[in-house]
Amino acid sequence: MLPDIDGKDICRALKSSPVTRKIPILMLTAKAEELDRIVGFELGAEDYVTKPFSPRELVLRVKAILKRKELAEETETFIQIENLLIDVERHHVSVNKKSIRLTHTEFKLLVALASRRGRVFTRENLLDQVWGYTYEGYARTVDTHIRRLRKKLGPVGNWIETIRGVGYRFCEEHEGRE
Repeated sequence: MLPDIDGKDICRALKSSPVTRKIPILMLTAKAEELDRIVGFELGAEDYVTKPFSPRELVLRVKAILKRKELAEETETFIQIENLLIDVERHHVSVNKKSIRLTHTEFKLLVALASRRGRVFTRENLLDQVWGYTYEGYARTVDTHIRRLRKKLGPVGNWIETIRGVGYRFCEEHEGRE
């Protein structure tokens, strides 16, 4: 609904160019239909806000996008911790050279924890990083996903520590933990 060019065309052009591909895009639009939002996300927008909007919410959404971008840039391409290998770009995990099938959410949880070993993440931190700002689920859903992830990782799952009353961390030292 821009005067000379459609916002979808701008998004498509920015995401198709190697120079601008990594620039985060937030669509701010009057088009509030589900199909419009889906098209916006399929074209590569990181978030979609419809009018009328709260300026405060808009600022928080921009901050969340920039935070996720910063974390993504910090993330290594490969994360290897002893016999655990995470290939971030190929979305592949193996333990002792055996492939482990993870859901998208489990994979994002593992990458978030393993890429910042030793750092304690609250459930809210993990909800923000893995589910994104707009996720409105109950914080205990993290516990369920962590439990499934630990089970799939087998003995390596013990490297994900529960910090009672706080959240989780991927421990730095692993000897004797399997």
